Amino acid sequence: MDVLHPRLLVSRFADCFRFYDAVLPKLIGATRTRGAESGPYASWDVGTEGVLMLFDRAAMAAVVGTTDLPPTAAAQDGAMLVSRVDDVDAGFDLCLRHGGQPVSPPADRPEWGPGMRTAHLRDPEGNLIELQSY
Repeated sequence: MDVLHPRLLVSRFADCFRFYDAVLPKLIGATRTRGAESGPYASWDVGTEGVLMLFDRAAMAAVVGTTDLPPTAAAQDGAMLVSRVDDVDAGFDLCLRHGGQPVSPPADRPEWGPGMRTAHLRDPEGNLIELQSY
C-alpha cells in the first residue's frame, strides 16, 4: 500500500517520463509499474511501495478546475526530491546523461552531517533533485 508518495505535475510529460524511466532503476532500484511516454500518468515502485508518480499538469488542472491559471509560477523552489544513493558522482552523471540539468556538482558537505555528500540537478521539467550519500 502506498501510504504517502510524491506525484509531480509536469507540463513536459514525455521528457520527464524518459528521464525518470532511465534513472530511477539505476539510482534506487525502482520499477515502472504503470504508464507510458504518451501519459498522462506513470508510476515507479521499489518493492510494493510507490516512490514517484508523474501526472500531466494540464490533465490535473482540468480535474481540479484550474485551467484558467498560469501553468507555472516564478518563485523559489517549493519542493525537492531527495534520493539517498550509493555513489553521488555516478548518480549525478547518470542523471545528466538522461537530460538532467546540473545545479551544483557533487560536493562533500560536512556542515550538514558526518560523511554527507550531495549533488543537485533539475529534471526536464525543472524540479529540483538532491542526490545524497552519508
